[in-house]
Amino acid sequence: MLSLQKLFGKDELFFDLLEAASEEARVSVVLFAQYLQGLKTGGNPTNLDAFVNSRREEKRLRNEMTAALSRTFVTPIDREDIEALSFALYRIPKQVEKIVERLSICPFQIPLEGFQRQSQLMQEAVEDVAYMVHQLRAGASLERMSTANSRLQYAEGEADKVMLNLLRDLHFNCGDVKQLVILKELYELTEHAVDRCRTAGNVAIQIALKNS
Repeated sequence: MLSLQKLFGKDELFFDLLEAASEEARVSVVLFAQYLQGLKTGGNPTNLDAFVNSRREEKRLRNEMTAALSRTFVTPIDREDIEALSFALYRIPKQVEKIVERLSICPFQIPLEGFQRQSQLMQEAVEDVAYMVHQLRAGASLERMSTANSRLQYAEGEADKVMLNLLRDLHFNCGDVKQLVILKELYELTEHAVDRCRTAGNVAIQIALKNS
C-alpha cells in the first residue's frame, strides 16, 4: 500500500512539473520580446538557440510528466486533465520558436510595430496562464481564476483585432505579392501564439471548475 507521504509526494511532482512548464512558456515569450527589441535597435537579436533550448526544456518537462503519469494510478487531478494542460503549455514555446525561425529568414526588413503590440499581448496572456497554473496546487479560487481567465480572453480578442488591422493594411498597401504572403503568415503565426495561451488558460479553468 502506498504511504500518505508517497501520495503527497506524487501530488507535488505533478504540480511542480506543470508550474515549471508554465514558467518555461513565460521564458519563451520574454525571449521573443527581447528578440524584437534587438531587431528594433539594430543590435544582435536574442540567439535562436535560446528559443530552441526553451522549447526543448518544455518538451523535457512534458516527457517527464508522461513518465510520471505512467508510474502512478493516483493523481491529484484527473490524468487526462494533467496531460491536456501539459500539452497546451508545450505548444506555447513551440509556437514562439516557429515565429522567430520565420523572422530570422525573412528576406526584407520587417515592420515591427504590429509584432511589438502582439508581443505585449503575449506577455500579458502568458502571465495569466502562469498565474492560473500556480493556483491549481492549493485548490484554485474560482473567483481569482475567472478574473485571470477574463484578462486572458481579452488579450486574445485584442490580438485578433491587431492581426485583422495588420492584414487590412497589408492588403491595401502592399504591392509586392511575395512580401504580402510572407507578412500574412508571420502575422497569423504571432496571433496564434496568443491563441495557445488562451487554450492553456481554458484547460486550467476547466480543471478548477471540475475540482471545485
